[in-house]
Amino acid sequence: MRNVCVVGVGMSKWGEVWRKSLRGLFVDAAMEAIKNSGVDRLDSLYVGCMASGPFVSQEHLGALMADYLGIPGLPAMRVESACASGGMAFRAAFIEVAGGISDIVMASGVEKMTDCSGDDATAGLAMAADQEYEVFNGATFPGLYALMATAHMAKYGTTREMLSTIAVKNHKNGAKNPVAQYPFEITVEGVEKSVMVADPLHILDCSPITDGAAAVIVTTEEIAKKLGKPYIKVLGSGVGTDSMQLAQRADMTTIKASTIAAERAFKMAGKTIKDVRFAEVHDCFTIAELMVLESIGLYEKGKAGPAILAGETALDGKFPVNTSGGLKSKGHPVGATGVAQVIEVYKQLTGQAENGRQMPGSPKIGMTQNMGGSGASSVVHIMEVA
Repeated sequence: MRNVCVVGVGMSKWGEVWRKSLRGLFVDAAMEAIKNSGVDRLDSLYVGCMASGPFVSQEHLGALMADYLGIPGLPAMRVESACASGGMAFRAAFIEVAGGISDIVMASGVEKMTDCSGDDATAGLAMAADQEYEVFNGATFPGLYALMATAHMAKYGTTREMLSTIAVKNHKNGAKNPVAQYPFEITVEGVEKSVMVADPLHILDCSPITDGAAAVIVTTEEIAKKLGKPYIKVLGSGVGTDSMQLAQRADMTTIKASTIAAERAFKMAGKTIKDVRFAEVHDCFTIAELMVLESIGLYEKGKAGPAILAGETALDGKFPVNTSGGLKSKGHPVGATGVAQVIEVYKQLTGQAENGRQMPGSPKIGMTQNMGGSGASSVVHIMEVA
């Protein structure tokens, strides 16, 4: 297996982007990644996207995006795994380069979520849950994660303040991110006084509906060196799945798919969580971030909440989490999120994080954790500075 590197990155501005189409957002991010990397060709393209059909009535994205990128004939494929679509697209690119099929591959993600009504967006997102046993009976993702939060609170004593602190921390980081949808700080009191969505989750516990795209160039280490640009190595990649239906899981207070994915990624990398300095994780809801940190082995069950209150996951903490602002502040265009996580790790490892968001101490190893739905699929990547 060949060494695989990330050598260039690009993102569109995230938010409610009324003057850009799905393809326009993609091209913005893709062209920035190409320019940033210095490559003169692409051998292949993967496009992570969850629900372009329900959101903008457009499928067949591989061919469409290759065409609008100006490279007709390029091998191109859409990848879908709900909110983990972007992370899975990156994994597909990693596998293609590692296996010697291609030398220069673009991994991208895109979603246009505000061109339909709020009800239609909710219905589109609900397709990532179990239609027959959850959605048919009225379950929504805020409702499902509220069940997970309630169970975690009952089992481990997790408090409202712990969840609020996650939101405050991520907005503090996101306020420094130039492409974030909500680049402003919030307070614990503000979170707890915001509109209740599904008890105990308030609106400021929830990631937003977002338009946006992200792209990275994946290549061999030999080519990365020749390009003369900053690059990082992909040490490990792992995927896990679990029952889609929350009621069928043995324990609602953990995300088994993320545990499996992390174990596989660490095994491939020859590393453990103790070797990792920071992480971008899937905080679609505040409780998700807390549960993921326990599921990937950073903290024992029930211990993440107190550590978060103690500031351990803050930008200047012992293990910073979501230095980009996470899904909560940066935004969550579901197909692009996993690729954007890789971009943040690339920036932190190469010392390019903007506006005072750069971690102290020159971090050497970071990781991403991206998941779909209520955690039925998850993908983890371990990356190291060259």
